[in-house]
Amino acid sequence: MNRFVIVLFLIFFSASLANSQNISIPELVLTDIPFSIKISDAPDSVTSLQLKFSSKAQSEIVNIELSNGTADTSVSTKLSGEILITVVGISKVELKTKSIPGFLSIVPPLLAILLALALRQVIVALVMGIFVGCFFIYDFNPLLAFMSMIDTVLLNTLIDSSNMSIIVFTLLFGGVVGLISANGGTKGMANLIIRFAKTRRSGMLSSWLMGIVIFFDDYANTLIVGNLMRPITDKLKISREKLAFIVDSTSAPVTSLFIVSTWIGFEIGLIQDGLRTIASTENAYDVFLQTIPYRFYPIAMIFFVFITSYMKRDYGPMYHAEVRASNGQVSRPGAKIPDDLTETTNFLHNGDRIRWYNAVIPISLLVLGTILGLAYTGMNSLAEQGITNYGIREIIGNSDSNKALMWSSLFACIVAIIMTLSQRIMNLSDTIDSWFRGIRSMLLAIMILILAWGISSVTEQMQTANYIIHMLSDSLNPRFLPVIVFIVCAITSFSTGSSWGIMAIMMPIVIPLSHAVTSHADMSSSDSILILHGVISSVLAGSVFGDHCSPIADTTILSSMASSCDHIDHVRTQLPYALTAGVICIFVGDIPTAFGFSPFLSIAIIFALITGVVYYFGKRIPEAINSTR
Repeated sequence: MNRFVIVLFLIFFSASLANSQNISIPELVLTDIPFSIKISDAPDSVTSLQLKFSSKAQSEIVNIELSNGTADTSVSTKLSGEILITVVGISKVELKTKSIPGFLSIVPPLLAILLALALRQVIVALVMGIFVGCFFIYDFNPLLAFMSMIDTVLLNTLIDSSNMSIIVFTLLFGGVVGLISANGGTKGMANLIIRFAKTRRSGMLSSWLMGIVIFFDDYANTLIVGNLMRPITDKLKISREKLAFIVDSTSAPVTSLFIVSTWIGFEIGLIQDGLRTIASTENAYDVFLQTIPYRFYPIAMIFFVFITSYMKRDYGPMYHAEVRASNGQVSRPGAKIPDDLTETTNFLHNGDRIRWYNAVIPISLLVLGTILGLAYTGMNSLAEQGITNYGIREIIGNSDSNKALMWSSLFACIVAIIMTLSQRIMNLSDTIDSWFRGIRSMLLAIMILILAWGISSVTEQMQTANYIIHMLSDSLNPRFLPVIVFIVCAITSFSTGSSWGIMAIMMPIVIPLSHAVTSHADMSSSDSILILHGVISSVLAGSVFGDHCSPIADTTILSSMASSCDHIDHVRTQLPYALTAGVICIFVGDIPTAFGFSPFLSIAIIFALITGVVYYFGKRIPEAINSTR
């Protein structure tokens, strides 16, 4: 009788355990690479469980220690293929997963990089990377992989409300840029600065200042500054190479840094997706702001243009170009000057109603609206949490940047349309057409962003970061991760000519990699955040560095066209300056700040070193030759 009662009790206890506990395991694991197992809701009396991994004729037993009925641990298996997981002694608990060789997890991003290098077509490279990842995930079935890529991976990125908010903002901001370019507002802003260009120095500094003022879009910046300043710089005997350098160095470097631009939606989208993969609660916009002081290369190049212009010193090929220009030859004899400037000049408003405030007012309202939106959503969130004592950082950290950017960009669109119509600059049909042209200009960026989210989803499912950290954990010092990421992004961006494409490929890898590396090294929370912000800024800055040096980059080509400069001459004269800034930033910025050195002190030292290099190696144009009379 007693035995019968004991048997009944064991059966009841086993059934209760089977029904109550919750075991979570990834749908895909990597052979011999640790993966996470989470167990919850088990009875407190159960202190351990045995999991049996079975595949074909092989099996393994894994012991899991529980505390208060829960466990969150990492295990690994040598089995491959379909794996059945059962709890020893409880037949009702069955889970399934699939194990593939670990090296396959790096194939999708690696293939995307190699195809981008070979084809110089980032969209094709990203699509193939996603497809190959789906091929591995969905049982090596090409048809199932193709269908899942579309209806699962890419569709899931679009139905995410945060992602859709970023897409809407990016399109609306493109519409604003299209409107203020068509109604003459942007050209009016530039005309305000042109009047100060009276000497060689003021001509170069005016071009530099114009590049900073037109911060909201790199293409608009390049086309407007190059086309408007070219007649002025020719008159002042400034070489076309120097103008192209100024234009190129104040386009992407400036736009990538500003808190509101056509880049910010893309950058925040990548950061937000990466933070989601590591279950971080940090606000993506707040992280974006915190990475700005660590983006040493674009900051250095903006200063480089200023100091060479102010000191009127140059070195290397640029010096010889400036000496030639001071003798009246703004272009090299035999230079191949772009003769089809239709694409660059059609961008400019050619009417007689060119008014600076048609650009300044919408852009100012957009910036102000974003700030107010951040404050409104942040304070509301803090109030809901019952927090009454807070500062600016807390407000931004709890804000909804996606809503703030959408509200402000839509408001700026409405204001720009009303201003255009009220002044009768264009009729309603032409105004809406200009708005749509601006929106269409952002479609490529949106496509790359969607594909970036897609490859991020694939690499997360395939645990790419786990594999990389498992391979490198014993040899990689987390402190050197930011500089390694910077160099890798610079090289690949230079080779592909696409900064956005490399950002899209690298960001989904480096954020979880940074998290895993710092966790493995048992770094403190503050140090882990420091490295995380360092690698994010390295992706953004390194991609701009490589793109800035690349002869096949779109902004480099547009800078040559808008400045009517021989493209090879532009690349040849700009490269020594870009490399100088890049090397200084690596040794004075990326490396020391990863060890806790202040980024602001690094920036000050970078400025001092650049000034010293320009003064020591640079030469002034002789005054007799420098005369413009």
